[in-house]
Amino acid sequence: MRKPLLIVFLVLLVDQAIKFYVKTHFFLGEEYRVAGNWFILHFTENNGMAFGMEFAGRYGKLFLSSFRIAAVAGIGWYLYDLVRKKAPMGLLISISLILAGALGNIIDSSFYGLLFSDSNYEIASFLPKGGGYAGFLHGRVVDMFYFPILEGHFPSWFPIWGTEEFIFFRPVFNFSDSSISVGVFMILLFQKKFFPKKID
Repeated sequence: MRKPLLIVFLVLLVDQAIKFYVKTHFFLGEEYRVAGNWFILHFTENNGMAFGMEFAGRYGKLFLSSFRIAAVAGIGWYLYDLVRKKAPMGLLISISLILAGALGNIIDSSFYGLLFSDSNYEIASFLPKGGGYAGFLHGRVVDMFYFPILEGHFPSWFPIWGTEEFIFFRPVFNFSDSSISVGVFMILLFQKKFFPKKID
C-alpha cells in the first residue's frame, strides 16, 4: 500500500502547491504566457467537474461535492481491495492517480471557499479576517493550464459551426484533472493486461 499512498501524496502536494500559488498571485482571468500562444497559465475557477464543466445552482454544487466525496470513498476502498488482492502495479498506479486527482478537486470545492477571499478584480488573501468567499462544500475549483494549440475558423460549408471560431485545446484544467486523465488513459490502454480473462 506504500507506493499507491506515495503517489496520492505526491500528486496532491504538486496540485495544491500550484493552486495555492495561482490563487495567491493571480486575480481571476489573469494569465501568463509560458510558451507564447501554446502554453498559457490562465487563472479561472469553476463550480463543477473536470475541464470546467458545471452543474448549475447552489444545490447542484452541493450535490456534486457530496457525490465527489462518495466517489472518492468508493475509489479508495477499491484501491485498498486491489492492493489486498495483489493487482498489477500498473493498475494500482492508475487508480492511485484517479484517486489523487479526485481528492485534489474535492479539497478545492470543500475548503477553498473557507480559506480564501474572492479573486474577482484582486489577488485572493489566504485566511482573510472577514472569512472566505463561500461556505463548506461550496468552494470553486482552481484551474490554470491552457493549451490553445490550434486556433482558426470553421469553413463556411461546415455544418452548424460554419465560419465560427474554434480553439484546440479550449478547456482550462489543473494538475488534478491531468492526473485523472492519465489514470483513465492507462486503464484503457492496458486493460487487457490489467484485467486478464480467466480461462475455466
